[in-house]
Amino acid sequence: MALRLSISSSHGPASSPAISACRLAACGRFPALLGSMAASQKRSLTVMTSSETRGVTPMRSSSLETTSVRAEVVTGTVTEVNKDTFWPIVKAAGEKVVVLDMYTQWCGPCKVMAPKFQEMSEKNLDIVFLKLDCNQDNKTLAKELGIKVVPTFKILKDGKVVKEVTGAKIDELVHAIETAK
Repeated sequence: MALRLSISSSHGPASSPAISACRLAACGRFPALLGSMAASQKRSLTVMTSSETRGVTPMRSSSLETTSVRAEVVTGTVTEVNKDTFWPIVKAAGEKVVVLDMYTQWCGPCKVMAPKFQEMSEKNLDIVFLKLDCNQDNKTLAKELGIKVVPTFKILKDGKVVKEVTGAKIDELVHAIETAK
């Protein structure tokens, strides 16, 4: 399956496998969630499908920022989301269970969990698997979802968080997903 996004936008201001989680505030390598709230003038969205990556740069048309995103749900793979695409995809998922992997590029336990998470997405075709890089661009969404450590897995049903697993605990994550179905 492919992910189709329709985007209209105008811009203005706008480790070690033995460690099971990285604490954001305690790690000196995580300035992204601690930085300023200013948005960049130009944004880029990367859309990942099972076999390709495409970059889409929104057009600048006014001084106020507005974004509308329509999304189709993808199963059988992990879809990278950002602050603009996450909620539209969750809404489009309807009654399907959505599992969100919140990670950072520098987190060792996150890197250990990534292939296991991908494998789970390929086996559970009735579940939507998403991942969110908790970098500066996604700071507001990470705060909204209450992230304190990475990796954090949020399990959503009907657009609401029903379960959470923190750390690289694959067995606990599998159990949480099974009970959320």
